[in-house]
Amino acid sequence: MGKAIEANAVKELREKTGVGFMDCKKALVESDGDVEKAIEILRKKGIAKAEKRADRAANEGFVGSYIHLDGKIGVMVEINCETDFVARTDEFRALAKDIAMHIAASNPKFVSSDEIPVDVLEKEKEIFRAQLQDNKKPANIIDKIVEGKITKYFEEICLLEQPFVKEPEKKVKDLIFEKVAKVGENIKIGRFTRIQIGNR
Repeated sequence: MGKAIEANAVKELREKTGVGFMDCKKALVESDGDVEKAIEILRKKGIAKAEKRADRAANEGFVGSYIHLDGKIGVMVEINCETDFVARTDEFRALAKDIAMHIAASNPKFVSSDEIPVDVLEKEKEIFRAQLQDNKKPANIIDKIVEGKITKYFEEICLLEQPFVKEPEKKVKDLIFEKVAKVGENIKIGRFTRIQIGNR
């Protein structure tokens, strides 16, 4: 990769990720100049940074909202961060609006799998096992199939596990991790309410 191409690639990567020059350059060296692979490398590093920040208090934030064009679906979502400074930024508020729009479209039931009551989860496992009872596979294979179905179930009902509507190749939790890496603060989704006309 020539110097001119390298400079352009670094510039493109910085624009796409908001990550510093040297980190972008290292990621491009690691990916042999492939910008998309470099984005993935940075996302993984960003997630590592985000996980280190996950136990920091997030007591500030913003309530994002979204009303669907026909006025039949409305969402309010609380997004928390560590400082009022970040909460007031356009980027943070845009994130809150994007998450609210996602909730309107994807109708999650919980923020994360930790919120699912144990009895609800056990009932789902029972249903999945019942569906497989005529299957002649060994018990350990059935257990793996059930676990796979539970993972899929999380993707259907847990906000953080759902594919993000604007970029389905990433999950909502990946979007949050990217923002954490960018702003340097812990970001959490506190709670949300989704109202749909006719559904109670």
